[in-house]
Amino acid sequence: MSQKSIALSRRNLIICGIAILLIIVGFVLMAGPATTLEGGFEADIFSARRIKLAPVVCLSGFVLMVVGILYPSKEKNNSSEK
Repeated sequence: MSQKSIALSRRNLIICGIAILLIIVGFVLMAGPATTLEGGFEADIFSARRIKLAPVVCLSGFVLMVVGILYPSKEKNNSSEK
């Protein structure tokens, strides 16, 4: 009985899942009311949450995704033994 092997281990997938959640949270933090010509100028587009916090959260999510992909697996896979 042969077992299918995936490229990433369970720990890698958990790290990637957390990274995806961080990226989604970062984009939600960026969301807010838009500036329209009819409604006038919306000063909230320059809030610290939208221009400082949200990009840092997104960037940390993208960095964590790379870490999750490159994190070494503790399982020793011998490709020569089949």
